[in-house]
Amino acid sequence: MNELNPLKQLAGQTAVYGLSSVIARVLNFLLVPFYTRIFTDTAEYGIVNELYAYVAFIIIILTYGMETAFFRYSARYSNQRLVYSTALTSISITSLLFIIAVVLFYQEIAHIIGYGNNSSFVLLLGLVLGADALVAIPFANLRYKEKSVKFALIKLLNVVVNILFNVLFLLVLPWMYKNGLRGWLVEVLYDPEFRVGYVFLSNFLASLVTLAIFTGEILKMRYGFSASLFRSMIYYGIPLLVAGLAGTVNEFLDRILLRYRLPDDVNALEQIGIYGANVKIAVLMMLFIQMFRFAFEPFIFSQEKNRSGPKIYADVMYYFVAAGVLVFLVITLYIDIFKHIIDSGYHEGVRVVPVILGGYLMLGIYYNLSVWYKLNEKTAYGALFAVCGAIITITVNWVFIPEYGYMASAWGHFLAYFGMVLMSFTIGRSVYPVPYRLKEIIIMILAGLAVYLISTVTRGENALFKYTVNTLILVIFAGFIIYRERSFIKELLGLR
Repeated sequence: MNELNPLKQLAGQTAVYGLSSVIARVLNFLLVPFYTRIFTDTAEYGIVNELYAYVAFIIIILTYGMETAFFRYSARYSNQRLVYSTALTSISITSLLFIIAVVLFYQEIAHIIGYGNNSSFVLLLGLVLGADALVAIPFANLRYKEKSVKFALIKLLNVVVNILFNVLFLLVLPWMYKNGLRGWLVEVLYDPEFRVGYVFLSNFLASLVTLAIFTGEILKMRYGFSASLFRSMIYYGIPLLVAGLAGTVNEFLDRILLRYRLPDDVNALEQIGIYGANVKIAVLMMLFIQMFRFAFEPFIFSQEKNRSGPKIYADVMYYFVAAGVLVFLVITLYIDIFKHIIDSGYHEGVRVVPVILGGYLMLGIYYNLSVWYKLNEKTAYGALFAVCGAIITITVNWVFIPEYGYMASAWGHFLAYFGMVLMSFTIGRSVYPVPYRLKEIIIMILAGLAVYLISTVTRGENALFKYTVNTLILVIFAGFIIYRERSFIKELLGLR
């Protein structure tokens, strides 16, 4: 088999997941300019960012590494149906217990995290978490069976429903209320004091629709449960849980720490809102990483027995970095355009975007490096690296937020992921040698950084000159990569 075929397969799966992710993320991303214009008080958007930071932590706990464990044991275990039912049974039981706990104790939880006056926010997000956890394994099963179109359509439906309810609750009903059109619909559905709560209500309704789609499958499933298989999956998955939690620290803890480490004379929720809105500008890089990761995780195990596997993984890394650097440059060279995605009241935080983008690129490289410990069932190393990254994140944020504010949070992102890359590469090359094109990768990253620094010189110039120069250097950079890799690109596109 031509070794480019697996790469072409990966590219195809990435494209399908990518298309769905692009459409879903673009639609979802429309909520960013929507929210930043609806919530002109940046503190309100700060509430959204802070509470979703808690959500990010809890969903990791509720799935406890079972998705990746499902991929691993589905590929190795002869009875894939038993693997699926064991994972689904486990997640279903823990998710239902979580939902019951939230319903019983949401008011107490709200008081603990400082939202005692808005306990309904906590209840809604708790129900969202329970519903999302329940469908985690059915979604993973679609990925394993390479039913990427069905996966994409359901994900897309979730986003569309969420957006429609946001528009209804935050735009249509307020307009009707303001203009005196207060019929029964407005009276029943709209409370002008609830505002931010409608963000969480919309999310809950969208999650409910997704759960309804899978309900038939979940209820009709012939449940089998293997205790020995479950123990193996938990043993494999728990380090991933630790890694996931630590990774979430790197990604979201800054929103929580900003509230407690900023000086008393600074409105923390306003700063969280500004920071969170500008982080969203980097969504294109995170989107690219997400769609790659969706396809790459199953791909890792599918190439496990291929003698050319290490070479294939090395090529994947190289092309990933090339694409990642291009995404970085497109956003940073045209940042004065991209910043208008968010309301002008949030523009003061745009300086964090290049740093966040660089951090996301490091995260993508780290995902590529995860091959060695996932294939060798040494997932404890993944947990170790993520914990070390979390320590870097916490340290940088705790020490530097009081003086540097959310810029410290942005650099905390970058330094954490960069540290994880160094640790994984250093240890992994002796356990599972992969012939990475290290010199070429470093040169490409440094060249991309040089292009970005050159572009900063034109910032004070008029728009025509600035964009002409930036476009020229971007085309030269991209053209060089395309020319150098023209054989691979032709093969990928089926042109030869």
